[in-house]
Amino acid sequence: MTTPSAECVEEKTAVEKTADDHTAKHSYKRDPSQRVFVGRNLRMEKIRFFGFDMDYTLAHYKSPDYEIMLFNRTIEKMISMGYPEDMRKFTYDINFPVRGLWFDQLYGNLLKVDGFGNILTGLHGFRVLKPHEIDEFYPNKFLHLIHNRVIVLNTLFQLSDTCILANLVHYFDSDPNYKPTVDKTGVRQGDVFMSYKSIAQDLQAATNTVHNDGEMKRHVLENLEKYVVKDERIKPLLNLLRKNGSRTFLLTNSEYYYTNGIMRYLIGEDWTSYFDISVVDAKKPQWFAEGTVFRQVDVATGSSKIGVHTGPLQNNQVYAGGSCDAFRVMCKVRGKEVLYIGDHIFGDVLRSKKARGWRTFLVVPELEHELTIWTERHGLFEQLAALEANIGKMYKNLDGTADNKCQSMINDSVMAIRKVTHEMDQAYGKIGSLFRSGSRTTFFASQIGSLFRSGSRTTFFASQVERYADIYASSCYNLIYYPVFYFFRAPMMLMPHESTVDHCTLMKKSKSSKRNHAKAAEANSLPTQTSFCHEEEDDDPVSEEETRVGSPSTSDSEAITAITPLDKSFSDPTGTQSPA
Repeated sequence: MTTPSAECVEEKTAVEKTADDHTAKHSYKRDPSQRVFVGRNLRMEKIRFFGFDMDYTLAHYKSPDYEIMLFNRTIEKMISMGYPEDMRKFTYDINFPVRGLWFDQLYGNLLKVDGFGNILTGLHGFRVLKPHEIDEFYPNKFLHLIHNRVIVLNTLFQLSDTCILANLVHYFDSDPNYKPTVDKTGVRQGDVFMSYKSIAQDLQAATNTVHNDGEMKRHVLENLEKYVVKDERIKPLLNLLRKNGSRTFLLTNSEYYYTNGIMRYLIGEDWTSYFDISVVDAKKPQWFAEGTVFRQVDVATGSSKIGVHTGPLQNNQVYAGGSCDAFRVMCKVRGKEVLYIGDHIFGDVLRSKKARGWRTFLVVPELEHELTIWTERHGLFEQLAALEANIGKMYKNLDGTADNKCQSMINDSVMAIRKVTHEMDQAYGKIGSLFRSGSRTTFFASQIGSLFRSGSRTTFFASQVERYADIYASSCYNLIYYPVFYFFRAPMMLMPHESTVDHCTLMKKSKSSKRNHAKAAEANSLPTQTSFCHEEEDDDPVSEEETRVGSPSTSDSEAITAITPLDKSFSDPTGTQSPA
């Protein structure tokens, strides 16, 4: 048994009081809505190139107007494919969808999942699945991210798709003309069988058409004030980043005509002068792998010029396509000298980080809402922490000889935790937090709640942010509140054995601990050596030959894998379009 000494407790109390006083007097915290949060250390002065995505990064779309427009256009496209006219009765519920849900094409369920594939909660249409139903569908409440079974609805463009999927499943399950199949994989009307997978594939085809046929984008350009937020910080930010000799570039999947229309609205006719390099129609995430060739865009006609551009990328010019390898050679830049800022966890952040070693800044517009709930409903988090601590106290003096008499009290506490967790989820919305679920981080996950959490547990989206985003914020414009030489330093992350064992705890002596003390004493007696930690050291110089050879693309099999893309706009394995 381990106990802290009285002297240590007194000393700790005094130190904590001093630290608290110092923090209260000297700490500086920006407004949370203006902050940039840090996952890995990043020194701004070492960044030579600042890259920006356009959609949902430099250009924020007004919610819910933009999502409603996408929703209605997709509905019309599905009706033109043969779906019932009743779909026009569907309405977009702004409180329902949240990014990062998994759609199980086999059983037609929307699932909120943690970072390990454990199912936290689920919906079939708009009906919340009961625990025993989840057990029936998914033994052990677990689901692999299977290639042709799961669609990860992880982009902001897919909020409308999430709502449509729920509406469609609910519609066909409720229609008396359709009967559910015995294996629960779809519905049947006479000889006609509609699987949930075919419904999802039809929706993807409709979504692809909406994004690719040009009508939706022309409609946005004709109604810019209705759909696009004009942020006056864009010019000051781009000028600030270039002030210390760094360069800026635009890298977007949008075509030139659409990019030109949006950027002229945000900046003006001279928008290209605010970027050292402008690349449109990039076809990310392919751009970070084999890519295509660079072609110069004729800004008068909007068409790409014939021939492959091989010379340096010029200021005030616009290029189409290309690849990361060609970009690196033409600009003579190393991966860690680039900070790329985007909203797409796969197309922008994961691939640029894993395949090319770029530093990454993830834009999470939902973060401001998440922080509002985090601060306003802090009492729920404190209540949850107290309940978990209470369970710890109950277990503290129990060992293998304990009987079941204490189990009922523990079960009562577990039920209380579930109640508080549900209340927390409801505070975030219908589906819960994007980042958290109970005490676990989730895949993404408002019916189901927050993007980051459900109770004290974080989502898979949160785990992806932690793994691949060096820094993240609700807006790329938050960079304007920091000096260009700022050192973004990540907080110390404690392992469970560190966060749950007090520094002042007196450990019971054992043979192994005596050996460890002896090793520590021996190490302390050695001459001081150079630190083995090279966290702040510059990388070894890269030779000219190395800059001409593309680094091998890291496999994404351990990241996000889902359904095979239907066409080029579904070019990432999550089964999501990448129009941004």
